[in-house]
Amino acid sequence: MKKATILLLVFVIVFSLALAACGGDTPVATPSAPIGGEPVDVTPDVSNNPVINLWSFTDEVPRMVERYKEMHPDFAYDFSTTVITTTEGAYQPALDLYLEDGGNDTPDIYAVEAGFVMKYTQGDAADYAMPYKDLGIDVDNLVRTAEIATYATDMGTRLSDNELVALPYQATGGGFIYRRSIAIDTWGTDDPDEIAAKIGPGWDQFLQAAAELKEKRYAIVSGDGDVWHPIENSSPTGWVVNGKLNIDPHRESFLDIAKTMKDNGYMNDTVDWQDAWFSDMSGTGPEPVFGFFGPAWLINFVMVDNAGDTYGDWGLCDATEPFSWGGTWICVNKDLDPEIRDAVREIIEWITLDTSNEGLQYHWANGTLFGHGGTKDSVASGAVMEKSDGSLDFLAGQNMFDIFIPAGESATGRNKTQYDESINSIWREVARLYVSGEKTRNEVLDSFRQQVSAELNL
Repeated sequence: MKKATILLLVFVIVFSLALAACGGDTPVATPSAPIGGEPVDVTPDVSNNPVINLWSFTDEVPRMVERYKEMHPDFAYDFSTTVITTTEGAYQPALDLYLEDGGNDTPDIYAVEAGFVMKYTQGDAADYAMPYKDLGIDVDNLVRTAEIATYATDMGTRLSDNELVALPYQATGGGFIYRRSIAIDTWGTDDPDEIAAKIGPGWDQFLQAAAELKEKRYAIVSGDGDVWHPIENSSPTGWVVNGKLNIDPHRESFLDIAKTMKDNGYMNDTVDWQDAWFSDMSGTGPEPVFGFFGPAWLINFVMVDNAGDTYGDWGLCDATEPFSWGGTWICVNKDLDPEIRDAVREIIEWITLDTSNEGLQYHWANGTLFGHGGTKDSVASGAVMEKSDGSLDFLAGQNMFDIFIPAGESATGRNKTQYDESINSIWREVARLYVSGEKTRNEVLDSFRQQVSAELNL
């Protein structure tokens, strides 16, 4: 089947689903961010400059490179940008198709999300990626100078040849984001070090804190998903080891922790990314919620918009155990046209390893990429965060980088597999059946193994 035909089918399916969901009133794509179809050049065709094909699942990276062009008017290259959302899993099949077929439309630079990055760095599609050093980047020196967190390089390193083939621009080490007023009412302090000692280290300490908060009629978290991410992403081993399904005891302990929270009323029993979860950020749920586990993006791109009257009542401390959650890695096609190699090197280095005050990461950390007053975010470079201002009004002026720099340094990337996105979805569904008391532990584990075997042949 031809590439255009397959992408047309992807478009029709996603468009139909989205149209049904919104009642037919809301468009599902803009000309610069298509759901499917041939690559769309968002730059007017006004030059004969060489073209770099860029693929992404959001407009974030495309906006970065267009800003780079504005900042460097002597950059004599254009971008043909294709944005395909991850809705209904549309992005990966289209990306895989173009990587496999090659040709003039094949991606030169392509973004991959944490949920499926391992497929493109260590899994089935890893061979399409070019090592950063083959672009002419002094990888070892720049990674060390930039103080890139180990979890980020681990996830971006191809194991077959130990070559770095992808890096993120964000840092997604996680902390615990807590309500200061609730901390003071319960323990008489909102100091980050003292709160960290209340909720950890370890989940026994966390559950003790939950019991103390319960006495004050507070929920320690909104739902079981809030503890799943730190548990999953801090486990010693991944879901698949030597080609077989592996249920790490640390991940299995989630069942006990979540059920304890459910049975004792330590949470509001919400499902993350649904309305009730967002309501708990504003303190309008059944019981006021003490906190959420997450990285900087959870604060700045989720909680800020949903906090309501709780805005400014939040603090940040070390998580119960180190973890990372999310992020976007940037890959380069191994079959890159030599004509654009140097230009691609410039872009990749600017996004991922430039620690100067003109690099992407300095602007991203300080919220200045599109002018002053933008959204601040943690970045992959610890060196950049150390010289940046991470203070947020949302956190009552606290510098989030004081927590997120060590959080990134402590997180691990060696427990990831290319199957995580699918297996996590199955696990979360069956785990809820145990937490709610609908199935026994053995029934849930048996169902989990059967579903993973049927879906992934593991």
